[in-house]
Amino acid sequence: MRTTTLAEGVEGSNSLLNISIFGAFVLITLVIVFRASRNTKTATDYYAAGRAFTGPQNGIAISGDYLSAASFLGIAGAIAINGYDGFLYSIGFLVAWLVALLLVAELLRNTGKFTMADVLSFRMKQGPVRTAAAISTLAVTFFYLLAQMNGAGGLVALLLGVTSGVGQAVVITVVGVIMIVYVLIGGMRGTTWVQIIKAVLLIVGAAAMTVWVLGHYGFNLSSLLGDAVAHGGKSGEALLGPGKQYGATGVSRLDFLSLGIALVLGTAGLPHVLMRFYTVPTAKEARRSVVWAIGLIGVFYLFTLVLGYGAGALVGPDKINAAPGKVNSAAPLLAQALGGPVLLGFIAAVAFATILAVVAGLTITASASFAHDVYVNVIKKGSRDAAKSEVKVARWSAVVIGIVSIIGGIVTNGQNVAFLVALAFAVAASANLPTILYSLFWKRFNTSGAVWSIYGGLIVTVVLIVFSPVVSGTKTSIWPDAHFDWFPLSNPGIVSIPVSFLLGYLGTVLSKDKADAAKYAEMEVRALTGAGAEKAIEH
Repeated sequence: MRTTTLAEGVEGSNSLLNISIFGAFVLITLVIVFRASRNTKTATDYYAAGRAFTGPQNGIAISGDYLSAASFLGIAGAIAINGYDGFLYSIGFLVAWLVALLLVAELLRNTGKFTMADVLSFRMKQGPVRTAAAISTLAVTFFYLLAQMNGAGGLVALLLGVTSGVGQAVVITVVGVIMIVYVLIGGMRGTTWVQIIKAVLLIVGAAAMTVWVLGHYGFNLSSLLGDAVAHGGKSGEALLGPGKQYGATGVSRLDFLSLGIALVLGTAGLPHVLMRFYTVPTAKEARRSVVWAIGLIGVFYLFTLVLGYGAGALVGPDKINAAPGKVNSAAPLLAQALGGPVLLGFIAAVAFATILAVVAGLTITASASFAHDVYVNVIKKGSRDAAKSEVKVARWSAVVIGIVSIIGGIVTNGQNVAFLVALAFAVAASANLPTILYSLFWKRFNTSGAVWSIYGGLIVTVVLIVFSPVVSGTKTSIWPDAHFDWFPLSNPGIVSIPVSFLLGYLGTVLSKDKADAAKYAEMEVRALTGAGAEKAIEH
């Protein structure tokens, strides 16, 4: 009886209220972005916000950048439908930050300037390595943007009753246009403030819903889990243990292992996360950023456990799967169940803010990679004239990237956003992380090894994704009626990550290129101590 009432409530939700709350957020953040743009004059301002943010501020912004639509919409839905197996996304996303903290954050801040390619090319030949790194950055960004655009389409389908493909395409386009405006006007400074505001709203909203759900069950987690099992149908008991999604066959267990590896290793290779380390003035602040981010992200993922099982108990998996956004609608449906149209409108606005903030961060990262790495350092060979027009090129790049992401979001609309993000993590862990680690820690590593690792990891990952069940062969595939899914795993990380490490090694030992010992020594000293890093960054 209660489930029926919830469904009717969602169908009768106040569309005008939802749009008004979201519109208010957009207007407020646009004002902030315009104010921030007054101080955006140089490339350092545009890419790194003038390196003016403190560690705590940047940590909040990182959590805002990282807690994407996948975290809020996708994981809550995954837990509601698959229980324990869905919560594994939360665990993987959180544990990944330990890798970033221990191996990457401080070292990257000391050795880079604006982008990941600054680090990879520090002691290599500029042209080949920067080009490869830029292509890899664009690939990771594209997969991540697909997930965010998907979240936008599913959310509006739920809230406004826009069930037609054309209507959702219009919504995805609007989100893309707003994203482009944020990036064009505010650069990294404006984007960072949007991410800070969004992170606060998201964590406060999730905390309020968590307390509300627990209060509904007398703050008894066992009662909540029992009700989720009771409303889970024939497979309800499976929600509390591993195996509902990934335990049926040997292939599915292997797929889970592959997913876990990609999640844990992927964060340290995500270009838009790595770029945030350059917005603070020192390496110490970069380390503080990650500590703050881990704390906030960890608390939020504990909230998703309650939100996911709460959605399963109070809404039910049948209603979630029948909603326009399917599993991505679990959190909004739960908000409707708890607080009616007002809470639904607020949570919807937070979800939209989540999508806008993340896509803005992704877009500025991709545009910076093209303008800084390809245009200035490869095409123009680092000339001063090119540096003067760098920001202009970055802004035009943002427009192109925004258009491509809009088209991609329309094509893949309806896929689970948490899963699409996991694919981005697989690309990052395969194409980026091996090269970063080799560059920082292996003295003999050279240009050939870097190029082999980046291109090899990227090609293997993308090829395996294209020929996996994600794209064809199943009811949940992007093209369900096609059948070219010869690779059985949905996430290729277990194959592509070791292959990338191996290719980096083979490219190095089989090449006649000799590593620059002096540059490696300089890089090692700078990475570990920060000596000389600030002077190099200013230049």
